[in-house]
Amino acid sequence: MPSEYRALVSSDWNECLAPSGPFDVISFHYPNLKNDIRSIFKKYTANIISLDEALTKISKLCAFKISIGQMDAYLESAFETYTGVRQFMTWCAQNRILFMINTTGFMGYFQRALAKGLLPELPVLCAHPMVRFDEHRTQPHQIYPIFDTTDKGRHTATVAHAYQIRFHNIFILGDSGGDGPHFEWGNSAGACLIGSMAKSSLLDYCRARNISLDYTIGPCLNENETISKNKEKEFNLMDFDLMSLAPIIEKRICDTTLP
Repeated sequence: MPSEYRALVSSDWNECLAPSGPFDVISFHYPNLKNDIRSIFKKYTANIISLDEALTKISKLCAFKISIGQMDAYLESAFETYTGVRQFMTWCAQNRILFMINTTGFMGYFQRALAKGLLPELPVLCAHPMVRFDEHRTQPHQIYPIFDTTDKGRHTATVAHAYQIRFHNIFILGDSGGDGPHFEWGNSAGACLIGSMAKSSLLDYCRARNISLDYTIGPCLNENETISKNKEKEFNLMDFDLMSLAPIIEKRICDTTLP
């Protein structure tokens, strides 16, 4: 039986599709810890410390437990994405392309974003279960836990096999060194590698392993830069529009000469 999907987009979220970090909900409710949490996040994305070490350090700063009300308050105040993210997700669904979020961010963030209608329907979510709610509405069809950056490639492969999607038709999006292992897996599998707001940590990771990115979208950033809505005005907005990936994806899917 042929797959219902022609291709798979497996994308990171934080600072790749959205100008936020995975731990921002904590610093939102504990503002005195904002600088410490940001520092920990930078060390994690630069592969200086592991995800587990990052969460352990944050847990030592505060014994946080995020409730649904706290997550909703954060989303109502701070939720935003880069240009075209929602439209791109919808386009994928309409064109039989499975879009999955594959991130070290918290599951609860996406559960509530979906429940509040901030994101369109999401077939697959891979995220960290440290913050997760007993949510029964507007759930992804499949949820996989992320405990380490190496889990991303494994989950992408699992989903591709489950839906009989050729590895050549997998598109991996990432921005930092934390996505390095995912890109390394994708490079070995023959997937298409796309740097979105690519930081030096990702470029350095790939360069050291002779991994070539197929495309980059948006500006390449150093580790101290983030993109805000105001900063977007300094660049060509088309560089940020995720919909600019649509013709790239269609062309690759239709290229039957590739393995």
